[in-house]
Amino acid sequence: MSVAIDYVRLQGEYCARMGSPFYGVLLARAADDMVAGGPLAAVFADYPHEPVASAMALRLMGCVHGLVLSGAAPTLAPFYPSVGGDGDGERAWPVFRRFVAAHLATLRAGLERGVQTNEVGRTAALIVGFLAVARECGLPLRCLEVGASGGLNLRWDRFRYEAPDGAWGDRGSPVVLRECYPEGGVPFDVAAHVVERAGCDPHPIDPTTPEGERALLSFVWPDQVVRLALLRAAIGMARCVPATVERANGADWLAARLAHGVPGVATIVYHSIVIQYFDPSSRDRFLATLTQAGARATAASPLAWVRMEPGGEQAEVRVTTWPGGVERLVATTGFHGRDVRPVLAPQPRVP
Repeated sequence: MSVAIDYVRLQGEYCARMGSPFYGVLLARAADDMVAGGPLAAVFADYPHEPVASAMALRLMGCVHGLVLSGAAPTLAPFYPSVGGDGDGERAWPVFRRFVAAHLATLRAGLERGVQTNEVGRTAALIVGFLAVARECGLPLRCLEVGASGGLNLRWDRFRYEAPDGAWGDRGSPVVLRECYPEGGVPFDVAAHVVERAGCDPHPIDPTTPEGERALLSFVWPDQVVRLALLRAAIGMARCVPATVERANGADWLAARLAHGVPGVATIVYHSIVIQYFDPSSRDRFLATLTQAGARATAASPLAWVRMEPGGEQAEVRVTTWPGGVERLVATTGFHGRDVRPVLAPQPRVP
């Protein structure tokens, strides 16, 4: 239990630093309650997964938030900004603690559901990699997302991206990512044409249903109203732009998708904050599949791997392209896609 307590406390510190003082307070108090053997200790008793890798604390917070969004937690609603509450974590804590104590069975069952953070803001960082591939290959793009959740980020090319020194995408898009590039420098001077978009997830969510929308919203921190608004806008777009997310293991799904190249198209395999959720065997097969497919890639049918994964205090966006298997770091970013700082110098456009 000591490892779990330390993790819950650390997750609260992360939330506070990443713009959610509400969760910062609740998780700090939750860790104290676990030390004292209170209801938070009871809800996590005999938790069967590794606490950090499974995002144990965020599973609980998402479960409670989902109940608030559904109207099943009226005593907590006055404190949750996502439903009009005041975001006062200190006042919310005793109510939160009583709610957990009264709903232990429901919450323990809810802990079995993994975190589904379909963070739309991450496309602000991923696009640095996507446009690098588009520039270098000069081909239409086939986009395959692993760990796609609700598939919202499969529509990345329909979003609008605005930096101090440039912009990219449809001016009329309801999904606008701004204030993500504090120093600018994103080489937006290239077009990208997506001809195929598909994804996989072990537990895909259909964002076009009320249940799916609520599930995705539940994992957004409730006092981050900009993220919530962005997610709602992307869900609206999902109803207009089709994309298939299949229920599948990422390694198996990718092996089938990459068995044969597609001439005249650049295939991009991408993911964001996903690798930690692979078990070791699946991760090894996933990486082997990419390497084997890369060995078959040609200039007429290139392959790129774009990923946004932890790189210390920040996340890193890295790109590997085949033929050649050249890897480079193209950007660093916050874990929700803010504070994107490109590190790749603009390259000549492909004729």
